[in-house]
This record gives sequence, structure tokens and C-alpha cells, in this order.
Amino acid sequence: MSVAQRARGHEHALTALLTVVSLALVFGAVGGVVPADRLPQSDGLLGAIPHLNALLSLLAIATIVAGVRAIRRGDVSAHRRRMLGSAAIFGAFLLLYLYRVSIEGPTEFAGPDAVERFLYLPLLAVHILLAMVCLPFVYHALVLAGTHDIAELSGTAHPRVGKIAAGLWLISFTLGIAVYGMLYLVY
Repeated sequence: MSVAQRARGHEHALTALLTVVSLALVFGAVGGVVPADRLPQSDGLLGAIPHLNALLSLLAIATIVAGVRAIRRGDVSAHRRRMLGSAAIFGAFLLLYLYRVSIEGPTEFAGPDAVERFLYLPLLAVHILLAMVCLPFVYHALVLAGTHDIAELSGTAHPRVGKIAAGLWLISFTLGIAVYGMLYLVY
């Protein structure tokens, strides 16, 4: 029996597990649970991660949009490749983010207090909230796609959940790029 067959019927539990583990990793990294001295240090990589993650975010936006366009054209194979690519890009983004924040902690905003209070922090809050809210939708769409044959997916929640996931994911990645711009380009 394959992993997909064993997971079938447990899609909600698997989605919840993946969501909880992902959020625990992020909150653990931000909260300093992993001692920074236990991780390999690379100043060059640490300095490059925000820029790499901005590029990964742009690439994720492109693959999500391409995946949505593919399914609208009825090209299920291209849709699947592009959305799996989006998930892989997100995984790389998350690993790099966790590594950097575990060592350096969250980045401080260097701009004026008024900009921080009235623009940056609300933007960051919405970005973080959407990133957290989209996780179960993204995971559920992926789990459904991984546990059902292509012909069966239209009879599952995958099309509905996938639309929500793609929309939230796009907005979250876009706001993440705006946060990056404020932290590293403007101020």
C-alpha cells in the first residue's frame, strides 16, 4: 500500500499536522527555541537570504499565476507541475527564513517611527496573518492532490480549496515582497 493510499481518508488530520508543525517551526525560530550556536554559521548566506527569499517570492508568484492559468485552460498536467513547483519554492523559502531568523532573530525596522507604526507594522501584520491562514488551505489542496487520482479531484474540495489557497498565497507573497522592500530597499 502506497503512502498516498494510507493517507487517503486522513486528509484533514494530515493537513492539521502539517500546519501545526510548520507554525511550530516558525514560532520556535522566531522565539529563539533553537540555540543559534547549534546551527552552522555563514555570514555570506545570512546576508543573502532576504534577497534570495524576495526572488523566491517573485518566482512563487509567477508559478502560482501560471498554475492558475493552466487549470483554467484545462491543462491539468501543467497545473500540477506548476503548483508542485510553487510548493517546492515555498519549502526553500521557509527553510532559508527559519535558518536566518533562528540565528539573527526578526529584522528590526530602521525607518521613521510614524512609518513603522502606520504603514510597516500593519503591512507586516496582514502579511503574517495571511501566511498563517493560507497554510492549511495550501496543505489541504496539496494533500488532496497527493491522495486522489486526477480524475477524482474535481469531486473533492480541491478545486474550491485550491482557489482560496492560491489567492491567499499570492497576496501573502506579494505583501512579503513589500515588507522586504521596506526593510532592505527603502529604509
